[in-house]
Amino acid sequence: MSAILSADDLNDFISPGVACIKPVETLPLRKPEDSSNPYEVTTEDQLAAEKALPAQISLTDCLACSGCVTSAEAVLVSLQSHSEVLNTLDSKPSLNLSHLWYPPTGDAPECLPDGSARENHIGIRVDEGTVFVASVSPQVRASLAATYNVSHVEAGWMIDQLLGGPQGLASGGKYGNKFTWIVDTNAMRETSLVLGADEVMESLQLTDVSQPLGHQGDLGVQPKKPILSSACPGWICYAEKTHPHVLPHLSRLKSPQALTGILLKTVLSGRLRIQPEQIWHVAIMPCFDKKLEASREELTDVHWRSSSDTDPRSPVRDVDCVITARELLMLADSRGINFPALPREPLPFSSSIPFPDPILSSFLFPDLHLDRQNIKSISRPGRFQQTPATGTSGGYLHYILVSQQALCPGSVLQTTRGRNADVIEYTLERDNATLFKAARYYGFRNIQNLVRKLKPARKSRLLGARGGSGGRQASNANSTGLDYAYVEVMACPGGCTNGGGQIKVGDMDADIKSGALGQKEWLAKVDEAYFSMEEEGSDSEEAREPNAQQQQRQQHPPFSDSINGISPTHIRSVLAHWVRLVDIPLDSLVRTSYRVVVSDVGKEGPAGQTDRVAELAGRIGGGW
Repeated sequence: MSAILSADDLNDFISPGVACIKPVETLPLRKPEDSSNPYEVTTEDQLAAEKALPAQISLTDCLACSGCVTSAEAVLVSLQSHSEVLNTLDSKPSLNLSHLWYPPTGDAPECLPDGSARENHIGIRVDEGTVFVASVSPQVRASLAATYNVSHVEAGWMIDQLLGGPQGLASGGKYGNKFTWIVDTNAMRETSLVLGADEVMESLQLTDVSQPLGHQGDLGVQPKKPILSSACPGWICYAEKTHPHVLPHLSRLKSPQALTGILLKTVLSGRLRIQPEQIWHVAIMPCFDKKLEASREELTDVHWRSSSDTDPRSPVRDVDCVITARELLMLADSRGINFPALPREPLPFSSSIPFPDPILSSFLFPDLHLDRQNIKSISRPGRFQQTPATGTSGGYLHYILVSQQALCPGSVLQTTRGRNADVIEYTLERDNATLFKAARYYGFRNIQNLVRKLKPARKSRLLGARGGSGGRQASNANSTGLDYAYVEVMACPGGCTNGGGQIKVGDMDADIKSGALGQKEWLAKVDEAYFSMEEEGSDSEEAREPNAQQQQRQQHPPFSDSINGISPTHIRSVLAHWVRLVDIPLDSLVRTSYRVVVSDVGKEGPAGQTDRVAELAGRIGGGW
């Protein structure tokens, strides 16, 4: 991963189990003490007792052990850092799309050349250039907004200036490359919310939840109640490696990061008529575990490219690299760019390159909705309302609750706090009857309690027993966890704004520190910036929106079925257009699968594997 991850970042962790074994071969050899006479013979009774060195386990040892992070994951994750972003930008020229246009026939756009139809105007062949794209999560913008005391929108503009502006990365490097499109993951998060509500509704209508043995995590299998959210890769990694019994409960929907990645790769490769490997996508996320998610084999073009494609090339990841908020600042520092001095204004409207599909352009970039494309089929509905009730992790549970409440007029939502602020139970009631139950579990300590409730009862070995151990069986039968229809699960206490890759109080320079804030107060400031993005964004975007676009918004009001600012009809129409555009089934685009990962702790592995991983970890800074 990145060398900036340290033990200080871990405020909630699971203690190593008995199976955690430190490889002996990674222990450093102790240097012999100096002797004035190397030929002197010393008897045993004259030897001073040596003080044993304290046992230490570093992240290098953990990588070599593979009990939590496998060797393959260590190799893949190590390739994702701010240095990899710079190396990639300097390794190949970008595909010049400044002459991108839409043919009158509605076909795929072309790069107009000065001659050949397959070359751009600077002579770089289309099959040799690379399109650089980026996606940014709202939690990252909130972290930067709190750090530099700017608004959420201004923080987003500063990121845009760094990645795609003339004073950013394009001001240096071998080719002066920049990112052509910078996508807000909020668009695909809204898609995930609508699909998540549909998934829960389908599970409530099913009466038979039996599943074929060995296929509990497959893509085509409907998850069992309670459905557990799957957007947090730290939680998914933990479940796959330690609690396979919860895999049947995991939501099959991809995270906003994964959805954004596959959207960009499928649409751009098809519309620009280039190979998926010519599109390089970096995601800027609040969490280090997102690097693990990007490395999953299930999130590559193997699962969506045409079956007629017999090219034996290596799989292409939907997200090529993930960096965090802190690594974004390191990216700027590596190029000698003063990030807080970047313009706090949007990139010039005239310099923006239209996304090669007008409908998806209006969905991904509503503030850059180009009137010259005469887009009138789809208008942008109101945004999802971010409030403290939605939480800081995307609002998956909140949207499902609001959707269920809309289906049950007269119902009342009751909230019950658990043992701490990261455990909350929600009950939808009407006429003293419970209609829907859900919960929120944040932090691994709370997650362990949840998975314990979901663990199936052990069968009794006693002859004549009716099923399982009496106490254990009764405990599971009366468990409130089994009464939930949905549970939002996140690994970080406090949610995604408290991700390990976010900027912490100790990371800031003395001149930008906000007084003597503790980590708790600092997180509250980040949360405030996160919840303020709705009201800030509406004012700022309307002020800089072209008059023609404002008139078009008034002519095409939001959909009437909007739930908390999101229209399911609008989302489904965009998804249907995406499917028609790329000719790939919807399930292959938006759903994924999970599998049991068997730890190799204490097992004989391939020769040299431990040394190879330990060497790799040391080369990238002693671990992640």
